[in-house]
Amino acid sequence: MSNITCPQCGAPLTAGVTECKYCGEAISVPQPIQQAVQPVQQPMYQQAPPVQPQPYNAFSPAFNDGINPAWPIKSKVAAGLLAIFLGGLGIHKFYLGKTGMGILYLVLCWTYIPAIVGFIEGIIYLTSNDHNFQVKNQVRLQ
Repeated sequence: MSNITCPQCGAPLTAGVTECKYCGEAISVPQPIQQAVQPVQQPMYQQAPPVQPQPYNAFSPAFNDGINPAWPIKSKVAAGLLAIFLGGLGIHKFYLGKTGMGILYLVLCWTYIPAIVGFIEGIIYLTSNDHNFQVKNQVRLQ
């Protein structure tokens, strides 16, 4: 028995039949396949072009270390002093653009808790390095 099957139903067929006895599909006589032997080509490796250094661009993320040029320009010293002296009212939060936190400090100012927290934040602002201050508060320094 040969390995010929019906293309329609997949039933095994005998050699020389022109029609499937199960589904009635006309069977074409398979022609012997002749493959042309082609020479094997070796892959051509190309050397990558040299990388050209890009010119400095202050707005490129590769050169600003996570500091967005669209952030507002603020002073770290002013934020620290506002936090130490007027932290109980949340003035330093309004200055840094965190209006929601400023309102929370203002609402809770009668408890003196924002004054203590503001004093501590003022010390942290003044002692932190410039990069951390900018990234944490999303501002650029003057």
